[in-house]
Amino acid sequence: MRILENISMKDYSNMRVGGIAKELIFIEDKNELLEVFNTRNRIFVIGNGTNTLISDSYLDISFVTLKDMKDILIEKVENGTYFVRAYAGVDFFDFIDFMRDEDLSGIENMSGIPGSFGGITNMNAGAYGTEIFDVVEEVEVFEPGVGIRVLSKDELGSKYRSTLIKENKWLVVSTLIKLKKGFDKEASEDKLNQRKNKHPLHLPNLGSTFKNPTGTFAAQLISDCGLKEYRVGDAQISPIHPNFVTNLGNATFNDILQLIEDVKKVVLEKTNIQLETEIIILK
Repeated sequence: MRILENISMKDYSNMRVGGIAKELIFIEDKNELLEVFNTRNRIFVIGNGTNTLISDSYLDISFVTLKDMKDILIEKVENGTYFVRAYAGVDFFDFIDFMRDEDLSGIENMSGIPGSFGGITNMNAGAYGTEIFDVVEEVEVFEPGVGIRVLSKDELGSKYRSTLIKENKWLVVSTLIKLKKGFDKEASEDKLNQRKNKHPLHLPNLGSTFKNPTGTFAAQLISDCGLKEYRVGDAQISPIHPNFVTNLGNATFNDILQLIEDVKKVVLEKTNIQLETEIIILK
């Protein structure tokens, strides 16, 4: 493992917000996890920092990342089904490239989702009608106090943007998914282009900030409430996609928190719908 002490977490946040942390530990072998969790008190596991808003004050936290665990393996092929294992540190863009190179299909609709495979599995990320748990076979998780376990899809309680992994604060080590032959290049490129055109990828952001309430879309509610381009300091509701909060340059943790709370309040007052955050807020 590699350990960086007194490290600025701003550099590890897609929002470019974050204070000085006690340490950042890079796991290089899954068996190192037991030692880390047995010798630290306050631990937070971070992937690519694409859905975590990190406080910009001092963080007496041992951050743990599996970014160095990037293997992708075809474990077996049965009756035309390819069982592929992706370790937690695999960047999802790289996984889509792997699918293209190996001519494998199943989750092309998710092309362009930012983040690591561990984070995407943890929250059951998805897009355009496809979720990662549509293809999950099993997940290798690390449970503090227990160790590494392999759990089947049915044991992981997946639902919209959540799993038992997330709820129980387990750590994804690797994910085994099922794919078929026949990469849909057209679908993948279409979703990538839609993301480029409809999402403010040119600015620091954390992706979708709020969960979509049943029967409607958070972005539509925010827009209907006249909150497009609403701003607190350098934190702004994107005019391109109102469910994205962007950092215009020097947004602080408190700027972003205040903006989120303001949006929740206005939407509740005008629509009687309580928005829930999809991002993780770490204080």
